[in-house]
Amino acid sequence: MLAGKRILLIVGGGIAAYKALDLIRRLRERGAAVTPVLTEAGARFVTPLSLAALAGQKVYRDLFDLTDEAEMGHIRLSRSADLIVVAPATADLMARMAAGLAGDLATTLLLATDARVMLAPAMNVRMWRHPATQRNLASLRADGVLTVGPGEGEMACGEVGPGRMAEPAEIVAAVEAALGGGPLAGRHVLVTSGPTHEPIDPVRYIANRSSGAQGAALARALADLGARVTFVTGPAAVPPPQGVAVVRIETAAEMLAAVEAALPAEAAVFAAAVADWRVAEAAAEKMKKDRSGTPPALTLVENPDILARVAGRSTGRPALVVGFAAETRDVLAHALDKRARKGCDWIVANDVSPRSGIMGGAENAVTLITGEGAEVWPRLPKDEVARRLAARIAAHLGSAG
Repeated sequence: MLAGKRILLIVGGGIAAYKALDLIRRLRERGAAVTPVLTEAGARFVTPLSLAALAGQKVYRDLFDLTDEAEMGHIRLSRSADLIVVAPATADLMARMAAGLAGDLATTLLLATDARVMLAPAMNVRMWRHPATQRNLASLRADGVLTVGPGEGEMACGEVGPGRMAEPAEIVAAVEAALGGGPLAGRHVLVTSGPTHEPIDPVRYIANRSSGAQGAALARALADLGARVTFVTGPAAVPPPQGVAVVRIETAAEMLAAVEAALPAEAAVFAAAVADWRVAEAAAEKMKKDRSGTPPALTLVENPDILARVAGRSTGRPALVVGFAAETRDVLAHALDKRARKGCDWIVANDVSPRSGIMGGAENAVTLITGEGAEVWPRLPKDEVARRLAARIAAHLGSAG
């Protein structure tokens, strides 16, 4: 499944580095070529000779190797890989990646690459749970970095909890999914995200508080499962993930046009917070106050209902249409009504009232409504909500053939 794929394996400094040897063996058994990069700390746990013997390749260690750098070796290494895997990814290495540092060969490669990057974190449970590590993890994921693990269990330090590096078999499975062998390989999924901005004049607009974080996380999770993702996004606060086709829009009308241009798709997920109304005639110049103190009258008209239009298509309708219902009261009742009115297959409902802290926050608490009923999910980080929903989409499309 990995025949002809080129993996750059960065081995960080931790006791879990011994697993890198088994990981190399398993990747090569599946046809991948593995080039090892050993950090200074990693060399305290495994030897260059061991890595080279299993990989059948030279082990790279020094950023200032005269022979390699005469050929701009760090650039060549960073660009020649199909995927860069960091295993183990220590707390220190993750922190340096998140800060964009490039003080050694490993971090320079990671900063210079245009390939996808996958981390297998490994550290003490307290280090893993520390707010700084979690901030760095969130930052890296927002940049499109993939992660696998960590698992839970007893560690070399004697403590028990999350922080164990994923087993080599788990990492291999994640690599296969990242390189096109996932359950959504060959499937096209459309995702909308972020707010829309409806102009009042060249300076002012109608919008909402959506950050676009949940839509971006979902696009990333679907791409991680092998999907070809078209990501139609309004002016969101969070950047779009890597590895997806990004279409940037401003208004609801532009989003509708981009959605229709992106079809057909096997699934369409409408996570965008589209403005319900727009100004009938936006002013061509900035509107000014006059001496009377009377505010200008704004005539509003309804925006196109993108979800209903796609769900109601007689031809070219995606096999699965998923809407989002952001409500401030009677969440379940409003979401059930929306699913019926719009004609979509699933609705993801959430409470975005000010007391919830959901709108613009890092977590979400959703209820997934399908034809079989309503499932209440616990409050989770938006990345985890995205992974759960992506897995459900993959299972549904798989069962539908």
